[in-house]
Amino acid sequence: MKNHLLLIFVLLFQTIFYAQSIENDTITRTATIEYTVNGNKVSFNPKTPQLNQIAGAPKAFYTYYWEFGDGDYSFETAPKHTYKKKGNYKTQLSVTNNYDDGKPPATRPKEVAIHETNLDTSENENHYLVAAHNGFRLQTNRDPVPNEEMQLALSYGNTNEFPTNGKIYVFFNEVKYKAKNFELTDVRLHHNENEITSEIIANNERYISKDEFIKTTGISTFIDEKLVVNDTLNQNLPLTLEAAKSYYQDVKIYDVDNLEANEERSMFFSFKTTPEMLKDTSAVISIRSIYVPERGNDSHKVLTKEMEIVTSHDPNKMAVYDTRLNYRLVRFKRLKYKVRFQNDGEGPARLIKLNVDIPEMLDKSTLKVLDMYPECPICPDEEVRYSCLDTIISKDQISFQFKNIYLPGTAQKGVHDKDSTKGFVKYSMKFGKDFHKVKSKSKTAIIFDKNEPIITNTSTSRFSPGISIGVKSGYNSYLDVKDSKSYFVGATISPYKSYKKYLQAEIMIGTHEFGDFSSVSEQLGPLDLSDGTLVDSAIRFDETNSEISKINIDVVPISFRYNLNGVIGLGVGPQLSFDISNKSNNITTSSYFTYLKDRIGDPIEALNETKTTENTSSFRDLKYGVFGDVTIGASRIGPSVGVRYIYNFNEPHSQLHFYAIWKI
Repeated sequence: MKNHLLLIFVLLFQTIFYAQSIENDTITRTATIEYTVNGNKVSFNPKTPQLNQIAGAPKAFYTYYWEFGDGDYSFETAPKHTYKKKGNYKTQLSVTNNYDDGKPPATRPKEVAIHETNLDTSENENHYLVAAHNGFRLQTNRDPVPNEEMQLALSYGNTNEFPTNGKIYVFFNEVKYKAKNFELTDVRLHHNENEITSEIIANNERYISKDEFIKTTGISTFIDEKLVVNDTLNQNLPLTLEAAKSYYQDVKIYDVDNLEANEERSMFFSFKTTPEMLKDTSAVISIRSIYVPERGNDSHKVLTKEMEIVTSHDPNKMAVYDTRLNYRLVRFKRLKYKVRFQNDGEGPARLIKLNVDIPEMLDKSTLKVLDMYPECPICPDEEVRYSCLDTIISKDQISFQFKNIYLPGTAQKGVHDKDSTKGFVKYSMKFGKDFHKVKSKSKTAIIFDKNEPIITNTSTSRFSPGISIGVKSGYNSYLDVKDSKSYFVGATISPYKSYKKYLQAEIMIGTHEFGDFSSVSEQLGPLDLSDGTLVDSAIRFDETNSEISKINIDVVPISFRYNLNGVIGLGVGPQLSFDISNKSNNITTSSYFTYLKDRIGDPIEALNETKTTENTSSFRDLKYGVFGDVTIGASRIGPSVGVRYIYNFNEPHSQLHFYAIWKI
């Protein structure tokens, strides 16, 4: 029995300890750098904590990014590096956890001491910058996650056969977002690059300016960022800089000197993604760099690194370029998406299917494929044996199928460039003819060959509320007031063309004319009349007829409204009313009668009289109540008519409010 209890205690202790270790891993996990030195050759190896697998996701794994402290880098898991010179080098490691529900492991730099030299560095990893990337490349170690650090490797090279001096521009934090997405926390330079703090001079007398171009041609999209996002040589540097300045808030500028023929260099940036980063995951943000290979020459290259905001690191993802849309203008806009994928297998993928859900509001017949990788032509109608992209459209889905391709796997032998295992398709569509102001949601099932599908995140676009101003006028009927005439005009403010429920505020100014009658009586004692007659007892009747005219302000501070459909809408809310002008003309007639033993006798005409008075006041008649109403017509936008019943908590209680309204 004791052995059983001991066994239970040990199992319980192990379970608690294991659970605590997992919890601690997700919060304070660390990765360390281990290495061995052989002369000037160093073998690096990462020591990483256990991964916390996301349930239902592909198998979790780490990706690695190394900086060796001498200007070189690697994305290998356990790289080997040969140093050219003696010295102490600060090696840095950044580890990213994919399909893992914790934070990336924290790492600390480690200093490597090199005491021997050997100029043979042929075993170092070849990045093929000049040969494969035209001498200019931007790479990041991970996608941006709010409040995480991200590394950017900017590589540039001299494709000329002679030495040059150049210039590098790095633009970040797009103007279109109110909050900054990045904070630049560190820059690591290894080739004497010199930061320039002077202002960018974008205009040059040798070139036509943007404003002049628009005036002479009428084309306002001349320097749209879409036209300058490739690494080919562009010639008009001032216009390229002006476009970047108008698109980004922040810039860093560096002079690079003594770049030898075919030499390749890299500079490194650490960006801390801010907590205020867009809350919309799947939104696309970017960093842009402009490389001028020869200072004084306006030939330049432009690269824009597009990144999707994520909450966890997943190489298979769907993103939308516009997470906030203006409902008034969407008919003139194409909604643009990007689906990216990575082959994590041990062998190449030959067929990749991207089965994308398409929101009902989009017109599938307007599909346009904008870009893709692996790059290949669109498939013809007949079957072919070469690589191509096929698009199969069904009722609520589009299937992008990369056929007859070769996409290597990350676990495949001989594959060192992780980018070669990744692919994407970028496409756009127009909105349909009739759609409501609701969220558009889309996700993708990614299928590699005959493997099980991988389901991506849900990519969501929302419509900004917008502002709709309404003009209204109508008539008020007070059921308990005689001879009442009341007219008003006013304005409303509400979200533009809301689909179902929304809030609305109103203010109205109106006139109200009505009559009022009051009567009072008073018993009087002995009266001496002018002719000497004595009346022992009398009674007086005062009857007042009033003509009242008011100018009222009616306020609905907030009301809740609901559109049943495009024709009928309902609403409830409070209403306040107060007069800013209150004028009454009063005619009071006093009639006297003798009064004997509780009986009215003969009139005493000698005492009868009539008075006329006029009273003015303001802010005296305050009413507050609640209402319910119904509108019929164009309930979301345009003209409609409505009737509202208002119950005031003070008299007159019952009020009907008939109106016509036009929302724009």
